[in-house]
Amino acid sequence: MKKDSFEYNINEIDIIIEKLDNAELSLDDSIKEYEKAMKLLKKSSDLLNKAEGKIIKVTSEDEKIHLEVERDA
Repeated sequence: MKKDSFEYNINEIDIIIEKLDNAELSLDDSIKEYEKAMKLLKKSSDLLNKAEGKIIKVTSEDEKIHLEVERDA
């Protein structure tokens, strides 16, 4: 899994959630993990927004398929 990919970020967030659920961390460590998770969520949101800007529209017209790619503005 490529570091800084959406999938990598989500996996890291899952690991952090498990750590926080186990309640074995100190308050300071819990806060640090929470901050790390929030940064990963922001990166993931940015990746989703970027992907959303590249949506492929599929339309059908007279039995012909037209692909339209929307590029970043």
